[in-house]
Amino acid sequence: MAVSAVRLKRPFTIRALTTLALSAAATFGILAVSGSVVHATPTPGEVEAQIDAKWNQLEPIIEKYNAVNAQLTAAQKQVDKLKAQIQPLQLQVDLAMARVGAVSAGLYVNGGPAARLDNLLQAGSPEMFASQYALLNEMASQQASTVAAAKGMRDEYDKQKQPIDTQVADLKKQFDALAAQKKSIDAQIADLNKLRLTAYGTTTGTGNIRPVACPQVYTGDAGSKAAAKACSLIGKPYIWAAAGPNGYDCSGLTLTAWSSVGVSLPHNAYQQKQVTTRISRADLRPGDLIFMYSDVHHVTIYVGNGWDVAAPTFGEPVQMQQPFASGRIGVINGYGRPHG
Repeated sequence: MAVSAVRLKRPFTIRALTTLALSAAATFGILAVSGSVVHATPTPGEVEAQIDAKWNQLEPIIEKYNAVNAQLTAAQKQVDKLKAQIQPLQLQVDLAMARVGAVSAGLYVNGGPAARLDNLLQAGSPEMFASQYALLNEMASQQASTVAAAKGMRDEYDKQKQPIDTQVADLKKQFDALAAQKKSIDAQIADLNKLRLTAYGTTTGTGNIRPVACPQVYTGDAGSKAAAKACSLIGKPYIWAAAGPNGYDCSGLTLTAWSSVGVSLPHNAYQQKQVTTRISRADLRPGDLIFMYSDVHHVTIYVGNGWDVAAPTFGEPVQMQQPFASGRIGVINGYGRPHG
């Protein structure tokens, strides 16, 4: 009976062990998975990769915002200029029409054209009649000519203004659409800053923002002076769509650096590339611009010996970088020299 009892229990014991083993394996798997989630704190490198990916989506919007804002400002100035030209012409039309109105009112008060004709007929001699009649015709002709000339000029300016008005309206729509994204951009920036805080415990980034002398090369030319200006801004915060004095974005930094030597650049990385002379990496000298990414949504300023100064991204101040030594060579789009 004992043997039989043992034989009867063996299948149950095997099933129990199997169940226990599977349960343990499942539990271990859950723990392993859970453990991987619990301990999956991103490394600084992973955080920076996430930030770079997100920023590459945000920065083109910021640069487009800058470009549209500049275009809108320029178009609005054209509209204002034409308005200033139209205003005196409109006053001429209004004055001329007022005079015509006064003449018409005078005719009405004096009995209208028939009464005026009766008065002319009683003028005396045929010569006086002809003289007064000719005078009236001349006055009427002058008034009509004045009105027509002023109105023609006003209409011509209105014709010139109409397409600019259309352009302003279109740019305004683009500007409003981009500006509406500011709240979303700011929220995403705040989220990414939280990631940086998790990884570093600080929003100042890693490393020294000015590890060597800046600029590295100084010859006293316009480019060196622009580079020196950029160096003087190291430590200023990144503020998108800003060109100082409290903060800068990438194209705002390069714009400000070159404006210090009297050279005007647009507040947009892509447009800065369009207005600068193409040069090679071998020809780089302080003050030259380094353009990044296929759509040219980032720009820095070269300061010599393989160093540049950049407003890199939100949460990081203006700082020196080594674009050729840091593995970023693959994202460099080209090089430009402002006409200074």
